[in-house]
Amino acid sequence: MAEPLVVVGNGMAAARFAAELAQRAPGRFAISLVGAEPRPAYNRVLLSSLLAGEIGEADLALRPAAFWREHGVVVRTGTAVAAIEPEAGRVVLADGSALPARRIVLATGSSAIRLPKPGMDLPGVVTFRDLDDTAALSAFASRGQGRAAVIGGGLLGLEAAHGLARAGVAVTLVHLMDRLMERQLDAPAAALLRRALEARGITVLLGADTVCVTGDTRADGLALADGRVIPAELVVCAVGVRPQADLARAAGLATGRGVVVDDGLATSHGAVFAIGECAEHRGTCYGLVEPGYEQATVLARRLAGDGAAAYAGSVVATNLKVSGVHVFSAGDFAGGEGCEDLVVSDPAAGHYRRLVLRDGRLVGAVLFGDTSDGLWYRDLIRDQVPVEALRDGLAFGRGFAGLAEAA
Repeated sequence: MAEPLVVVGNGMAAARFAAELAQRAPGRFAISLVGAEPRPAYNRVLLSSLLAGEIGEADLALRPAAFWREHGVVVRTGTAVAAIEPEAGRVVLADGSALPARRIVLATGSSAIRLPKPGMDLPGVVTFRDLDDTAALSAFASRGQGRAAVIGGGLLGLEAAHGLARAGVAVTLVHLMDRLMERQLDAPAAALLRRALEARGITVLLGADTVCVTGDTRADGLALADGRVIPAELVVCAVGVRPQADLARAAGLATGRGVVVDDGLATSHGAVFAIGECAEHRGTCYGLVEPGYEQATVLARRLAGDGAAAYAGSVVATNLKVSGVHVFSAGDFAGGEGCEDLVVSDPAAGHYRRLVLRDGRLVGAVLFGDTSDGLWYRDLIRDQVPVEALRDGLAFGRGFAGLAEAA
């Protein structure tokens, strides 16, 4: 008889895990995918492209319903989970019913953070996290000639600002730090990014601290600590995410920022696992899709019988989804003692490439403009490949590095 397994969450990591497990161990598990959103899993990475009008909603689909039927996976949408009870072997749903679960996989993702500032609960203040958020932003943009303030100069903030600007909204991007994407870019690349956004009509304010959202019955502006008030009928709060670990905490599982897991993605209870943005591995919560996919594959392999499968962490790589602006970063580019930089820079042409080497290996990369070699650099970092033989052509990309090695 198939072993009941419930995946709590129906996002990208959850769908990847369920698909891989169903294919690796057909018939061994009775898999249920349970998600609170009223729709099947979809590609959240493309939400900014949807907002910008570059794709349609149908392009976000991950798997057709027929795939899940063929592989015996039951998908429950619009179904919130109230509690997990691993000792009792069940998952309790919000309507009071329960699903049997010999094993439970938490893939609950993250929730968008709203700044603890006055006015953040006013109508007209939104986050940018899911399809409903995207629909709200699109509805505002469809009115034409609106004004929006986007708080946050990270990935989501930039993508929201770009999508709104493409739709004809006057956008002001407000960021507390002294450069955009400060966790992913160094100063020269961030300066090129700012210039590219401003060329697209987005006003960028750096070192700008939000005091409150102004307005009586709905948002009409954003007040800054220096006394400026940015007129805005829409305020987008894109300042980060928080792992959703409440179910794990309530069940008594070990948690930190997220649900603490070991290299096998197991929690402190042997029948419960966690993957994706809710999981905390070796002190790190990854807020990106690729680490979630890597965790999903490892866990599917383990539950299918591969006891050697282990997750050792991910080399974080970042791609900005803004049409015409190509940005990539991976690894550790902070530099410091024992590191050396290889830099190719042409600011007038909008090209910049910086590689950080330590002990004859690539440890970090920042690319702006031509990012076609980004994944190759990421693989060199992840696999700790010696690059001395490639050094003469390394900064110019894979093709030149190959010629240098051959020579």
